[in-house]
Amino acid sequence: MRICSLLPSATEVIAALGLRDELVGVSHECDYPPSVRSVPIMVEPMIPSDGLASDDIDRQVRQLVASGQRLYRLKDHLMREARPDLVLSQDLCHVCAVTPDQLHDALRSMPHQPTILTLNPSTVNDVIDDVVRIGDAASRSSEGHRLAAHLRDRLEAVHRRVQNIAHCPRVVCIEWLSPLFVAGHWVPEMVQLAGGQDVLAQPGSPSRVVTWDEVLAAAPDVLIVMPCGFSVERTHRELLQLMQQPGQWQLSPTLAEQARRVYRLRARAA
Repeated sequence: MRICSLLPSATEVIAALGLRDELVGVSHECDYPPSVRSVPIMVEPMIPSDGLASDDIDRQVRQLVASGQRLYRLKDHLMREARPDLVLSQDLCHVCAVTPDQLHDALRSMPHQPTILTLNPSTVNDVIDDVVRIGDAASRSSEGHRLAAHLRDRLEAVHRRVQNIAHCPRVVCIEWLSPLFVAGHWVPEMVQLAGGQDVLAQPGSPSRVVTWDEVLAAAPDVLIVMPCGFSVERTHRELLQLMQQPGQWQLSPTLAEQARRVYRLRARAA
């Protein structure tokens, strides 16, 4: 089977199912496992965001959307050459990846019509169920069920270890820095499974904009900074830049004292 994955997390699942060699196309964000970096890239962003700060990226995204332009370019000629049987995409965030409408428009002219599997998870269970869906679509049903069961076992093992902890830490997960977004969907549930309490988001709810005043009022013990698409190094640089802006981080000394643990996470896969 010839598979094109336009979603980093789906690419990881494909590799975990033993189908790395079936990949004929990936997105510009797909970088794990490292071997997928040699697969042809089918998508490129219209905004070269590597050198831009969070607020600049947000501003350019809003301008493109307001003008009716697309955020990504799908390389139709490479897609036709790849002749995929299965294309994996998502419908959760139209800023993060090619939209289903754009994908359908591009594939409509292909002589060979591939199967399109669109993922739209909101909870941890949804994410694991998607592993099974990918396995079924890729003719690896038994492998998909085994991988899903393994993931559930690992989560249950973590949850058992933290069930009797004396203190349930208050956690805030930051998904974007400017404007400030807290992470939603499955992230609050992951915090709960790990023994914490997400104090600004509910499991299954979308990510949302908040203020630093709200973060401070939430009194977090743990602050997790995980801007979508950023590496740990880039997140660190962005935090340093924000702290130097007048008025932007007036609350930072109090917040840093309050949140005794601050973590920066790699957030390139979605």
